[in-house]
Amino acid sequence: MNLRPIALVIGILLATLGCTEMLPSLYELYYLDPNWSTFAISSLFTVFIGVSLAFASRGEVDYLSIKEAFLITVLSWIALTIFGAIPFYLSTLNISYTDAFFETMSGITTTGSTVLSDLDELSEGILLWRSLLQWLGGIGIIVMALAVLPMLQIGGMQVFRSESFDTAGKILPRAADIAGYISLLYIIMTILCATAYYLAGMDFFDAINHALTTISTGGLSTHDSSIGYFDDQVIETICIIGMILGSLPFGLYLAALNGNPLALFKNSQVHWFFGALILFTFLAWRSQAVGGFEPGSLQLRDAAFNIVSVMTGTGYATVDYTQWSLFSITIFFIVMFVGGCAGSTSCGMKIFRFQVAYIAIKQRTFAMLYPNGTYIPRYEGKRMSHEVPSAVMGFFFLFLLFFILISFILTLQGYDTITAMSATGTAMANVGPGIGDIVGPAGNFSTLHSSTKWILSFAMLLGRLELFPVLVLFLPDFWRA
Repeated sequence: MNLRPIALVIGILLATLGCTEMLPSLYELYYLDPNWSTFAISSLFTVFIGVSLAFASRGEVDYLSIKEAFLITVLSWIALTIFGAIPFYLSTLNISYTDAFFETMSGITTTGSTVLSDLDELSEGILLWRSLLQWLGGIGIIVMALAVLPMLQIGGMQVFRSESFDTAGKILPRAADIAGYISLLYIIMTILCATAYYLAGMDFFDAINHALTTISTGGLSTHDSSIGYFDDQVIETICIIGMILGSLPFGLYLAALNGNPLALFKNSQVHWFFGALILFTFLAWRSQAVGGFEPGSLQLRDAAFNIVSVMTGTGYATVDYTQWSLFSITIFFIVMFVGGCAGSTSCGMKIFRFQVAYIAIKQRTFAMLYPNGTYIPRYEGKRMSHEVPSAVMGFFFLFLLFFILISFILTLQGYDTITAMSATGTAMANVGPGIGDIVGPAGNFSTLHSSTKWILSFAMLLGRLELFPVLVLFLPDFWRA
């Protein structure tokens, strides 16, 4: 196994992370906040380590094996989390490294769970760093979903594999090409979102931070009340549009800009995504009647915003929807796992996997009804390999298995069933808020045991990297030559 490309990629990413840390440092220095030196020291240290790794492994890399691709995928996220946690740990927050690591993992995986409280009183540099972590994680997951996971045939992602880049050796060049185009598009979308927020009434700082965490579907806010702090329908509408844009396939945006403007409108995954949003919004709206509320336009607004937020894995909140009814709690718990489209910043199981499962069930039903017939499964008009349904079903099985396993471990630590299951679900689906008083939209993860935070950090990584890249590292065969 060649460690040079692994060190090179991690070094470049750490150097980028370190340079990004200078932004909150300069911001804090401008306002003479004592945390500026914390960010400056963390930035210099991270850049030094990153540049050292990059120079030590410099040279052209033309080939990347499957094993090296798996290691890069996992170790990059872990390394960024370890170094990204340093500013939190050294700052005036006075939190443990466990809390700092949890907060960073939540940010870089765009989960949005937090151990911090009294956000309105926190240093603005800390708030900006949380938002930047989510923004960087959003770019990272798009590049990984478009360039890496399809090549590694992770969880059925091979249906999005380009015929021109169907070998592992092309992963690095492909990722580099995609990263350039995605970064530019991502920056433009963030600027437009921030501008819209500012024109709608947010101050400059809030507009920038919420734009960073809206387009990345991360959901960390600068206020304890999240988007509900503003109580403004225009701001909520802008947020809904931003969350949806972040949850659509970025590859289709590139296709639209490259001469195929109808790419988004013709895509079946996009159709299913909007169909699910409409269905769950209607159910959540009607569920309020069960809780004693008369469904009207205000309740529809709350239902639409929070369904979009949870389904896209963003995690913003305007109300505590767990107070509506037991039926609404069930809806939001289910929606938590659905997610957005593949190749987007969103989280969850992804819409395309439900499509593939439907196609597989349809094929099996057809075979039972017409034993002598021939049914060729297709996805987006292309013939689907028999390996894809197997990979998707394997993903569903592993997701359920680890959801049950981690939930059981949390119950052994003394948590009630609802808290254990919702904390595990929101971590694996990278949503942010769960269900219940402790980890719900009105709660906070700070009161959890330290060991629980490490377990949930692992669950966030597991869900963000689509299970297989993490789990394969635990197989003895992986490490054999």
